[in-house]
Amino acid sequence: MMSTNLGNLVVSSSPHIKTTTTISSAMRDVLIALTPALIVSLYYFRWASLSVILVSVIAAVLSEYIFQKATNQEVTINDYSAAVTGLLLAFTLPPNLPLWMVAIGSAASIIVAKQIFGGLGNNIFNPALIGRAILVASWPAAMTTWISPIDGVTTATPLGIIKEANTLQALGDMTGAGNLLAQLPTLTDAFIGNIAGSLGETSAIALILGGLYLIYKGHVDWRIPGTYIGTVFVLTTIIGFATGQGVWYPVFHILTGGLLLGAFFMATDWVTTPITKKGRIIFGLGCGLLTVLIRLKGGYPEGVCYSILLMNCITPLIDRYTKAKVFGR
Repeated sequence: MMSTNLGNLVVSSSPHIKTTTTISSAMRDVLIALTPALIVSLYYFRWASLSVILVSVIAAVLSEYIFQKATNQEVTINDYSAAVTGLLLAFTLPPNLPLWMVAIGSAASIIVAKQIFGGLGNNIFNPALIGRAILVASWPAAMTTWISPIDGVTTATPLGIIKEANTLQALGDMTGAGNLLAQLPTLTDAFIGNIAGSLGETSAIALILGGLYLIYKGHVDWRIPGTYIGTVFVLTTIIGFATGQGVWYPVFHILTGGLLLGAFFMATDWVTTPITKKGRIIFGLGCGLLTVLIRLKGGYPEGVCYSILLMNCITPLIDRYTKAKVFGR
């Protein structure tokens, strides 16, 4: 880099914006932000949580190491990005998923969604969500079988109960729908994490704390999680009051399922989401709309994974039409 020192003025070539942030330091911050949800997961799901998380993280790191060695690339496992992918994938999985499935999903996240595209910074889809999507497509029954915290009894997630109750309500079985809704956990349990669900999505307070930490550190722009969560809240509020289900309906859609995990940690992925401020708002709105549409009209009670992946597809298009105009044109 050529530079000229003119007293207090240093004239040099780009880049002109310098930062001490590195990939590894940013990834460490993500791991720190995920720690509250990790602690809650270990507390409620015990050994099941620990085994799934360890297998997922180890498989992700090993997959990246083996692939890069086999293709004569620089080994980059020290940047922690593979560990973050493995942990995020583990957070989207049921605690009772067979460990060999966990390993396959983790390897697919790294190899199929990341390394084949050229490694970190070149992938067009969120790697952890691709791993989850592959597992759902391959073993749908295993990926939709849930256990309650502590006792490990097979049960349904809150969103699963709501979806089944809505189906019965549409068929005119109001008694059956009411009996199902009576099984919903309290909002307090949903807030702290004492509910059935994927390992890292059950505790709303843990995810909110982690998300706020990333926003504070400057790694996450509030526009994506803000518009994502806000869109889901507005749409489900309208639907809740239109169907006579009241204010609890949108609150459950926010606090349960993968919305908070997806909004703070996956929809904000630095590589696969828009770079412009206006584009990030559009991205969040699209994710929110698709999530509600899939949850209410799709075959699964959850829609976060596919909504983010679908919006990843049009990120280049969003950036193209929201980029700033050159001055004078």
